[in-house]
Amino acid sequence: MANNNDSSGDLNADRRFQYALELIADKDFTSALDLLTQTVELTPNWPPLWFTKGETLAQLEELELAKEAFQKAIVLDPSDRLGAKLRIAKITGATTDTMMSPAFIAALFDQYAERFDEHLTKALNYRGPEILFEALRAHCEKTSRNFHFKRAADLGCGTGLMAQKLLHNVDVFSGVDLSEKMIKQAQKSGYYNETDCGDIIGFLSHKPRQSFDLLVAADVLVYISALTLLFEKASHAMTRDGLFAFTVQSKEGTDYQLGPDMRYHHSAEYIEKTARKAGLKVARLSECVTRFDAGKPVPSLVVVLSAA
Repeated sequence: MANNNDSSGDLNADRRFQYALELIADKDFTSALDLLTQTVELTPNWPPLWFTKGETLAQLEELELAKEAFQKAIVLDPSDRLGAKLRIAKITGATTDTMMSPAFIAALFDQYAERFDEHLTKALNYRGPEILFEALRAHCEKTSRNFHFKRAADLGCGTGLMAQKLLHNVDVFSGVDLSEKMIKQAQKSGYYNETDCGDIIGFLSHKPRQSFDLLVAADVLVYISALTLLFEKASHAMTRDGLFAFTVQSKEGTDYQLGPDMRYHHSAEYIEKTARKAGLKVARLSECVTRFDAGKPVPSLVVVLSAA
């Protein structure tokens, strides 16, 4: 296995790999595949090489061979930092049974932590924090509740965009994220009283019962398939009058599914029934658009859950 994901340890193989990437960028997939196959002979134990070969085979509609290449990448890197399991799910159609690996999510956000805010707000016209803020404000107004929280946790906090929006509505803010580089950016923001680098379910599991009167997750549940365990842990960590506000990408029908954008889409019906099983209820649920993709609005839901 390679020492890292940037180099195979063989300069000649690295050069061939970079040239193959250039061919892929030019959509010359046949030539790229030929070069990648040659490079495998030089460095047969480098996960990025097998992963890229799988993607190239998929572009050429050689799906069984692509699946074999992705499986090889997983064998060489069981943490699945590159997300090969998701590519296999896309090929096989097993889009409700595959979970994103923590290593994949962490690597994904480590790559662009320093340019995260600009990319979201400018390139994708991202409005998740604003939409969640308004949903919480509207719920508090409707229920005659003070729009202020003693302790809040920002689940999948990223660089701190959500905390920035709620800064004057929270006394003590905790932030948790899988990406170490995101956490470093969040710490620099000064918005959080404490930060934790780890997964959100583990974070909630280690907190005492009724630790928070607000949980927020802006555009985070799109990286989680089944929400059952998360809702159970959220219910455990919430105070009796606590709220859990989040956004998801929506889908028709029931349950959830991995979309072509490699994000999970959840239905309103699935959210309602899963919340009910966890001892929570839907206090507010409405359609929204949190971001744009290729210039098109991404159908989403903004949800506020409370204790049942």
